[in-house]
Amino acid sequence: MKIKMLTSISGQDFALSPDDETDRFTTSEATRLIDAGYAVPVADKATEKAVKTAAPEKRAAKPATKE
Repeated sequence: MKIKMLTSISGQDFALSPDDETDRFTTSEATRLIDAGYAVPVADKATEKAVKTAAPEKRAAKPATKE
């Protein structure tokens, strides 16, 4: 779960400042930080998918045949 810190927090191998976004915590730890007011959840950004459009048909017209 990705969270955005509202306050500074540090541990044995990390230090986070206000406005830092992180997903280093488990869901339960992140929920505890949110409930305590130290962080807010970050909404996942919608991923834009590239969609290939069909190529226009470029066939040449058949020439008129004279019989």
